Amino acid sequence: MRDFLNSLAAAGELLVVDREVDPRFELAAMTRRFQDTTDHGVVFTRVRGTKIPVATNLYTTRRRLNQLLGAPADGFCARWIQLLEEAGRWRQAATAQERRPEDLITGALHELPAITYHAKDGGPYFTSAIYLARDPQTGVPNLSFHRSMIINDGELRVRLGTTHDLAKYQRQAEEQGRPLEAALLIGVGPEIFLAAAASLPTDWDELALAAAVRGSPVPTYAARTVDLEIPASAQCVIEGRFLPKERRTEGPFGEFLGYYVPAGDNHVFEITDCYWRSDAIAHSILCGSREDLCVLEAVYGAKTYRHLKDRVPGIIDVSCAPAFMNTTIKMRPQYEGHARQAILAAFSADLDYNRAVFAVDEDVDITDMNEVMWAFLTRGRVDTRTMVLHDIPGFYRDPHKDFWGRIGIDATKPFGREAEFERKTVPGVDGVDMTSGVRRADPDLVARLRCGE
Repeated sequence: MRDFLNSLAAAGELLVVDREVDPRFELAAMTRRFQDTTDHGVVFTRVRGTKIPVATNLYTTRRRLNQLLGAPADGFCARWIQLLEEAGRWRQAATAQERRPEDLITGALHELPAITYHAKDGGPYFTSAIYLARDPQTGVPNLSFHRSMIINDGELRVRLGTTHDLAKYQRQAEEQGRPLEAALLIGVGPEIFLAAAASLPTDWDELALAAAVRGSPVPTYAARTVDLEIPASAQCVIEGRFLPKERRTEGPFGEFLGYYVPAGDNHVFEITDCYWRSDAIAHSILCGSREDLCVLEAVYGAKTYRHLKDRVPGIIDVSCAPAFMNTTIKMRPQYEGHARQAILAAFSADLDYNRAVFAVDEDVDITDMNEVMWAFLTRGRVDTRTMVLHDIPGFYRDPHKDFWGRIGIDATKPFGREAEFERKTVPGVDGVDMTSGVRRADPDLVARLRCGE
């Protein structure tokens, strides 16, 4: 992660806050304000209650994700699928064990940044928390994100979604009356972060995907109290175990949908060790922010892209911006009804999240919902190009069926009449000089303006 931060600084895309910041609300409030005005990364060097700096706003744009993967502007999905295929070749050599770093500092949980984000949160949380654990049956390692509420130096309370691999591992261990060992990683290299966000089959190794992104085996060292290999890039590590048949109150918490998840009984993580590098920098994510959603949008978009490419011709790219539960398909329609087929195929790509699916032509920016809606409203009838699917189950955590149903919108040009919808252009926009002869106006400039002056 330090190399990543250095690259952002070299590109002029890293801001530094040197004054002391309160981890209770103030750090989150500043993060929100920064995200309203810039996509630059931010480092808080002085966070009250800890000696460890906090970085945030790191993964906020598709452009930055493309740079990390070496993908062209519209090529994230294709590059991600390529890396998934390459990951298979890394399964036997995904990691390279090395000696444990000599600069590790052993400490207590309360010495790490304990950030409270939202007004009604039940306490401070680790939001960029990446859990490393092994499948109890196969031994395959898994990386996954789970919000973790800080209780004290010996305990975290963790939300494990019922459909997640880690929840499955915990159930298997619990059925045998055993705890599940795991390690919580805070502040990791981009290859670990992106691999943890991926949606992979249960028997896949996320560390193999990280190796594919990295282009070489992931350096690891032996954990100190659990049987795991810790990625050497991790800045802070919390080792421990999920207790079997133990649930305690966690929450409320402001989740990615923009609402509070109420307090409920969730899993208990007992801490057995806590340590960090001497020059550690922690990572914080404001849930539901651009940093939180950008990566999720990208990897779930790639999942839908892969699904469509196997079934429908003419697919160019897929985006899930800006809300993660919607999908926009960029395509080249080849026959009447082609877009409708693509929309129907996309519904089955992810049974949780593809609530609204749009299909647009290749001249539309699929990361800009204003462009998508413009295309829908200007390229034909809105009534006949809208499909509503009633009573289709949605998001797995949905007792009131608020996420049931699907909507599909064909925003492509009427087939056979494409020439009538050629977008107007202004010549020279890309190459025009916007610097020379440009200055800020003086307060009295307007009063002095005269024709020819």
